[in-house]
Amino acid sequence: MRPCALIPCYEHGEPLRGVLESIAPFDLPCLVIDDGSGPDTLRRLDAIERELRFVRVERLVPNRGKGAALKRGFRLAADLGFTHAITLDADGQHEVAKIPAFLEAMRKDPDAMVLGEPVFDASAPRSRIWARQLSRVAIWLATLSFDVRDPLCGMRAFPLSLALEVARAGVGNRMEFDPEFAARAVFAGAPVRNVPVRVVYPPNGLSHFDVGRDFPVMGATYLRLWLGMLARAPQLMRRWSES
Repeated sequence: MRPCALIPCYEHGEPLRGVLESIAPFDLPCLVIDDGSGPDTLRRLDAIERELRFVRVERLVPNRGKGAALKRGFRLAADLGFTHAITLDADGQHEVAKIPAFLEAMRKDPDAMVLGEPVFDASAPRSRIWARQLSRVAIWLATLSFDVRDPLCGMRAFPLSLALEVARAGVGNRMEFDPEFAARAVFAGAPVRNVPVRVVYPPNGLSHFDVGRDFPVMGATYLRLWLGMLARAPQLMRRWSES
């Protein structure tokens, strides 16, 4: 197993340095996929790439969305000879200290998708927590299982062969990417492992979620997954009856 870290970035030049410096002790090569950031962030990324030798920056122009950035990252990581990836968000929300737990889960089951299961503190807005509950229910219905305990957490790990297979299935390019990726990995037969991860919401944190743009797309994505579930349900019922 040859893992790397994979981080999509859009105007997160300042918090990203702290995330990368936290990763450094784990001796994990890191690919940063910049998704069309402006000049200030690009200058910061140039400095990071010069100073942190384990970091490589790849750029997309124009901005295409988190999903598009990660898809580019999957291809780049595979081309560089990596077999597995751990993804994190660039804003410092995720508990980087849990990286060894993700690596250990992948070593035990190299074919599995390892998902972060958020543990929130008082900084988490109640609206975000309720929205996550709705997303959980949506993915449980789509997959007819409770294996995916949280489909929105961006800290996760998986074999790149699985990631490329899911990308070819037409998974979305923006905020719908994370839940759709989790569901389609289950459809592809990947085992699911869940690792508790502390998630914080930093003061003045930068979020790119656009309610008017992203909420309807998320809803359409869940609907499409549910319709696919109906087509798969007879096969799943037969499998359960035979087990």
